[in-house]
Amino acid sequence: MTLEDIAPELAQQSAASKAQILIDSLPWLKRFHDQIIVVKFGGNAMISPELQRAFAEDMVYLRYAGIRPVIVHGGGPQISSMLDRLGIESEFRGGYRVTTPETMDVVRMVLSGQVNRELVSSINEHGPLAAGLSGEDAGLFKGRRRGAVVDGEEIDLGLVGDVIEVDPAAVLAQLDAGRIPVVSSIAPDVDTPGQSLNVNADSAAASLAISLGAAKLVILTDVAGLYRDWPDRESLVSVIHAPELRQLLPALESGMIPKMAACLDAVDGGVAKAAIIDGREPHAILLEIFTQSGIGTEVVPA
Repeated sequence: MTLEDIAPELAQQSAASKAQILIDSLPWLKRFHDQIIVVKFGGNAMISPELQRAFAEDMVYLRYAGIRPVIVHGGGPQISSMLDRLGIESEFRGGYRVTTPETMDVVRMVLSGQVNRELVSSINEHGPLAAGLSGEDAGLFKGRRRGAVVDGEEIDLGLVGDVIEVDPAAVLAQLDAGRIPVVSSIAPDVDTPGQSLNVNADSAAASLAISLGAAKLVILTDVAGLYRDWPDRESLVSVIHAPELRQLLPALESGMIPKMAACLDAVDGGVAKAAIIDGREPHAILLEIFTQSGIGTEVVPA
């Protein structure tokens, strides 16, 4: 028997496999139909054209599958690159970028003028679907400056803040128009009119997810998930309940704390599930949402 003889049978088997994949996704299509899913876009997916392209395809797929995705992004690598090009020194204290007024100008330029535009453009290659927003637009975010404690000492971080209030009207208007909102993590300072703050995108995404009544928050990162005993890769946690995560949080690696804290805040605020997933995996969003096991660490209520 030649390859030519068995080609029709192979084609039929391939078609059947594709059909089964679609049927396997049916429970998740039903569960999330017309629901809002907030996705924090970050990590390697931001700087890899291939991963950004795959991410854009995932967002478009969700939109046409009847799910309402909302994207929140930061832009740490791009901000650092631009600061270096401009010869502006920048330092991190307690895991946060110390943000001077000069640095804040660069943050706004990069987040709203570069990262947001590139992501909107990637999505809109598939049609006029995405709309860019800043946390400064239409009162979307309000922020307040924060400091950090390093070695027991309170540190002034400059124009760094937390989101303390969300008005989701602008995002809901875009969703109701059938668009995919893409939000940059900048917030006006409630205590200093005319001043903007650099806010953590993980935390901003959690605050927005709560305000929108999202069904799920998904945070892209550069690790496979939460490890109970890092660097033991066999200790990857698939699902963790909020009370256990609350106990583990202070002992986590510093880079993981803001992401897991955001997941915890979201679940505490009424979001049914939150997850961190490996954004280095092409189409990670689809694998997380449309499979039984997902691909990262999911945080659920008690």
